[in-house]
Amino acid sequence: MSKGKLQKFAEMETFKNVFQYPYSVIENVPFEMKGKWREEYFHNQNPIVLELGCGKGEYTVGLALMFPDVNFIGVDIKGARMHTGAKQALEEGLQNAAFLRTNIEIIDRFFAPGEVQEIWLTFSDPQMKNPRKRLSSTYFMERYRRFLVDGGLVHLKTDSNFLFTYTRLMVEKNALPVLMQTEDLYHDQSLDDDTRSILSIHTYYENQWIDRGLNIKYLKFRLPAAGTLEESDVEIPLDEYRSYKRTKRSGKDSAK
Repeated sequence: MSKGKLQKFAEMETFKNVFQYPYSVIENVPFEMKGKWREEYFHNQNPIVLELGCGKGEYTVGLALMFPDVNFIGVDIKGARMHTGAKQALEEGLQNAAFLRTNIEIIDRFFAPGEVQEIWLTFSDPQMKNPRKRLSSTYFMERYRRFLVDGGLVHLKTDSNFLFTYTRLMVEKNALPVLMQTEDLYHDQSLDDDTRSILSIHTYYENQWIDRGLNIKYLKFRLPAAGTLEESDVEIPLDEYRSYKRTKRSGKDSAK
């Protein structure tokens, strides 16, 4: 690990807005704030919104600045990236922003039923080879249901045509209520001013995709608490890239 990363991790240990519970810790230490985020950290009864796979935390910080009467929590396992947003939130004096460093596979261990109102998935890894790792898969949707209010909102913002199509097909397969959908966010003239303002927050990776001329896609839908969720069996063309400046490793042209 580089000296810079070590320094960031050391600083993170002192940040009062960061909670670090990766697999190795949560197995041995119960998360006692589960169900008590409002009372014990935010000290209010405002709604809670999660940014899952928050990276540098641009949406967590940006939304917290935009909506002071809503509580935001950025979640990621990459501490060196999260350090950027966590430090900015402290410098901005944001009382409605927190960060949780953990594996999203165990996200339901940190929140009680009905404790969260919305989820943002911002530029998640499309995981073209492994459906169970996609943050918009039914595997994860079932976990989100354990703490999301009935009919809570899920936002997907992505550069990946594969992930967008996969998620759209999953939503259609399960008849989940769609509130908004666009395949070219920044050239969609139908957006109202409030939505345009919210979606104008750019992440570090988003700027890279925009510079490469890729369309940014957005999908907002509700996740009901009841009903069986099923995966679509439609083959989807793979993206030509896996992540920034990295081509896809698979020789396949499509996947489910």
